[in-house]
Amino acid sequence: MMVIESFFLQLVFILFFARVFGEIAARFDIPSVIGELVAGVILGPSLLGWISSTETIKALAEIGIILLLFEVGLETEITRLAKTGFKSFLVAIVGVLAPFILGFTLSYYFFELSGIVSLFIACTLTATSIGITIRVLNDLKLQKSEEAQIVLGAAVIDDIIGIILLSLLYEFATSGGIKLLNLGKLTLFIFLFLIIAPIAAKSISYFIKKYEKKSVIPGLLPSIIVSLLLFFAWLAHLSGAPELLGGFAAGLALSRQFFLPFGASLKLDPDFSKKVEHQMRPIIHLFTPIFFVTVGLSLNLRQVDWHSSYIWILSLSLLLVGIIGKLSSGFILPKTSPWIKWAVGIAMVPRGEVGLIFAEVGKNSKVLNDEVYAAVLIVIALTTIFTPFALKWFYLKKNKTVRE
Repeated sequence: MMVIESFFLQLVFILFFARVFGEIAARFDIPSVIGELVAGVILGPSLLGWISSTETIKALAEIGIILLLFEVGLETEITRLAKTGFKSFLVAIVGVLAPFILGFTLSYYFFELSGIVSLFIACTLTATSIGITIRVLNDLKLQKSEEAQIVLGAAVIDDIIGIILLSLLYEFATSGGIKLLNLGKLTLFIFLFLIIAPIAAKSISYFIKKYEKKSVIPGLLPSIIVSLLLFFAWLAHLSGAPELLGGFAAGLALSRQFFLPFGASLKLDPDFSKKVEHQMRPIIHLFTPIFFVTVGLSLNLRQVDWHSSYIWILSLSLLLVGIIGKLSSGFILPKTSPWIKWAVGIAMVPRGEVGLIFAEVGKNSKVLNDEVYAAVLIVIALTTIFTPFALKWFYLKKNKTVRE
């Protein structure tokens, strides 16, 4: 069990280093998320080894990503998200199928790995880190752009597909078979949650607004909102969905653009939504860096045998098909400018924490050996670091071309 004093010191390091490296990155006009990821790599087992990714730190990181997705939901224009629904669906499907097929083909036929190992590798390549992508677009002030709305919708769908794939793989790896009944229940519960959660959040927010004016103790609004988010995250997990979808559903319901289908009586005024956003922002900015530092902590680059040619050939091959597979998801879009196609494709590339979950399940279930696990780890690290720099360079090029 972690000694509480040690935990306090570790949290000091996480918050301090996240701020320092985030500031350094921002001053060099680099997305601050890169600085926070680097802070995690430096503090973690890859370099200094001062902090390990314990269950307590992972729990704080999970709160961070839930809060980040809540903020994304608050700022999302539901009408624009609805308009990009078909495009998001196309991007998500191609973003899953292309890297899956390419990854399985490469692993099974070229590297002659077993079927179950090839499936785990292929599924890891299908992941997209919504946290990394959305944070970068926020840093670039592009969270309300058309490409951001497409990527947001696609990443949510990608997460749902990912959790279903992971459940299937884990069941297959542990029991040697798949029960279609379990798959059907999981899919049904996820979609029921996505339908019911925003309606419930909107209804609850009506009572928050009503009693917040009568409260004699300050801080009612943020305490109730955080409680609501954690409760929704628990419900999401209970339904089989990723916990972060609970935060996104609540944020979407409390946004200024969301309305209920059964009447305007519970519609909230824009001032209340602004108040929620204003009072929640300090809490969001406190917890979200913990998440990105934890992603860096989870990467143990010392486990990689840097002298092994096999690991390098396998990881670079997987990296290539992983990037190509995700880039192709942007080019499937009909009646869309080439700039947006490129932006969407690049934004779908990072595997981040989602890819790490796949890799850890594969390692813990004894499916992935050390060499294959190390190769997958390199792919996750490089795609996570690649995207912020690639997006930054892409938009600089785009703005320069437009000016000319």
